[in-house]
Amino acid sequence: MSNRSPAARALPEQASPAERLARLIAANGPVSVAQYMAEANAHYYATRDPFGRGGDFVTAPEISQMFGELVGLWLADLWVRSGRPRDAHYVELGPGRGTLAADALRAMKKAGLAPTVELVETSPVLREAQRARVPQARWHDSLDGLPAEGPLLVVANEFFDALPIRQLVKTEHGWHERMVALIEGRFAPAAGPLLGDSFIPAPLRAAPAGAILEASPASCAIAQELGARIAAQGGAALIVDYGHVRSSVGETLQAVRAHDHADPWDEPGERDLTAHVDFEAFAAAAAQPGVRIHGPAEQGEWLRAMGIDMRAAALARAAPHRAEEIEQARSRLTDPEEMGRLFKVLAMVGSGWPAPAALP
Repeated sequence: MSNRSPAARALPEQASPAERLARLIAANGPVSVAQYMAEANAHYYATRDPFGRGGDFVTAPEISQMFGELVGLWLADLWVRSGRPRDAHYVELGPGRGTLAADALRAMKKAGLAPTVELVETSPVLREAQRARVPQARWHDSLDGLPAEGPLLVVANEFFDALPIRQLVKTEHGWHERMVALIEGRFAPAAGPLLGDSFIPAPLRAAPAGAILEASPASCAIAQELGARIAAQGGAALIVDYGHVRSSVGETLQAVRAHDHADPWDEPGERDLTAHVDFEAFAAAAAQPGVRIHGPAEQGEWLRAMGIDMRAAALARAAPHRAEEIEQARSRLTDPEEMGRLFKVLAMVGSGWPAPAALP
């Protein structure tokens, strides 16, 4: 989802993100980190398929079909224990190539669940990839276009990490908004306006000079909207992303290109910009009457509780020549030193729906 400003939209569309940002800074002064990240990622995702070995990074659904299958079984289990309600809708935010959706839908079908497929995606390039794998889908630019009746079964895997963040930096004078300036022809962070303590969570106000606090108003707004939709319509949402359980100081903004770390201030729009999800802030935004929050739990723990070890063994028996590949994928998804600990799993569940599997 793009968070582009009116000023940005007024600039020529043929200009690169770097050119647009440079003109904005020349005209109005430094821009916020959030605006810089929104401009860069809007262009990045609209103009390429960044997934897989030939792209910039690999996500869990691309590592193994087991991930999407267990997501589908988690949703199907909730649906069955809720009495098999009619008119259910599978919703995925930022569905990548459609790999997760295809695997999850296949698993759900075996349980008797055949929901409509609603994909929230703005990239024309990725919509084409999704159409090849999930041709029955309907596409939406935002949550606004989703069906207003019937339970929503929502999945967001590595979606919220790419949404814009604000960065607040502590100096000897207090907390400042961190901005992005153009210094000697290069983008670079710089301290901006002084902020009052009301912008900073009380436990973090005494952080030492140099500390950086990140916040994602865009993520919290979507969390709140999802919670409201689930409270009104029923259903559940499964959020999987890398991040931290508690709000804390520390810079996590990073860039990735060709499966390696890159400079986030260089070539905006030509590399993936992400930041760790603050699951405490996310859960607080989603929590409201009619919604229960479960988790977060570590991805490795959740996948093991969902039966990934048994699924891996079954796949290896069916295809012995792929046994080593399957074991490597299972390990990559679950081991603490791989994705198992850094990635977290959080659920929102509507009132009247049962407690979800594998989450506290």
